[in-house]
Amino acid sequence: MESRVAEFWGAPDLSVQIGGGASERHEAAAPKDDMDWAFGLSTPELRLFTTGLKQRLTPGPAATLGARVRRFFSDLPVAPETDEPSPRLLVGALPFDRNADDCLFLPERAANRIWDMSSTASRPAIRALMPEPSRAAYEAAVTQALEAMRASQGGAEPVDKVVLSRSLKVQGDGAIDPFALWRDLKADPTAARFLTPLGEGAGGAMRRLVGATPELLASKRGPAVFSHPLAGSARRSTDVVQDEAAAQDLLASDKDRREHALVVEAIMDLLAPYCSDLRAPPGPALVSTRTMWHLGTRIEGRLHRPDETSAAELAALLHPTPAVCGSPRDRAAEMIHALEGYDRGFYAGAVGWTNAFGDGAWYISLRCAETCGDQARLYAGAGIVEGSDPAAEADETSGKFQAVLRALGVDEASV
Repeated sequence: MESRVAEFWGAPDLSVQIGGGASERHEAAAPKDDMDWAFGLSTPELRLFTTGLKQRLTPGPAATLGARVRRFFSDLPVAPETDEPSPRLLVGALPFDRNADDCLFLPERAANRIWDMSSTASRPAIRALMPEPSRAAYEAAVTQALEAMRASQGGAEPVDKVVLSRSLKVQGDGAIDPFALWRDLKADPTAARFLTPLGEGAGGAMRRLVGATPELLASKRGPAVFSHPLAGSARRSTDVVQDEAAAQDLLASDKDRREHALVVEAIMDLLAPYCSDLRAPPGPALVSTRTMWHLGTRIEGRLHRPDETSAAELAALLHPTPAVCGSPRDRAAEMIHALEGYDRGFYAGAVGWTNAFGDGAWYISLRCAETCGDQARLYAGAGIVEGSDPAAEADETSGKFQAVLRALGVDEASV
């Protein structure tokens, strides 16, 4: 795919095939320190690979992200023409909690691909799968959420939706290679694969977030802005007839369409003050991954002041959407904190990039795992609205675990 280097290197007068000819000189294995800070984002439209750490963006909360990004690029010196240019873009991850610190950085160099000798290694055997919370505890939390939502309906700020997640701790008999996991997530070509470093974890090992998400939070190219929220899901079947029935049942489901409408309405309301033109189709369409059906709506707009609004600022504005948090956002976040019992970290946050011109793309970090040494933690969630069934919501989260479990070499697991 041909694309302006402005979207990658920050130079508006050249073109490059992203991932195909950006940097043939890095075909050999990069030094370990460079691979510690390797970043990858591969979508049907774009491949972006970088290695090395040149400079960290000062960490901070979502409310200050736009200002911090503008200041970072305004202070960034222009490299001498004789130097090998570094990509003039920030890559990294936003956490779920709007008040927690993000992890964005200026990479050292563009890479032709994420390449490491370990990515050719066989997977370690998985010794244990440990749900946290347990399935029973998760179903109990869904019941509590439904009761709290009903009790809120007579108040000043009723809660219409809350997204409850659970995690699955995975123990390997050796190091879990994040590059091999990245490689094996390629089995779902419709998803956006991502790999991003999060800093050192226990024992000095690098923590990384690796996944294959189906959901675009926000992208910006010039004045054009896009979002493609997904809400309302059903597990796919290997039986063609049952799979089609599941898709049509989802499309006809009043509960799932109400859940989806809450997400679309919230995103449209947030984007409206920034856009001169904003539109979405009247109803959702079916979106499929290898393991799940989703209801999706593509939202498109044109910004009033594109030079003053970056992709990072748009991501911070929208995040977290009702697709991963609930509605209204602050009340739903309070319920999540009270009921889930663990810190989501960067799960249901966002992974992406933005450049000095403000263009970029951010994807919600779903269908993912945080890896560190011989352990990984997988995450999955489900939207809870009136009419939700606790057992069905637990089944949905189990289905969402399967993409990463398969990439880890675990066949269909009941968790």
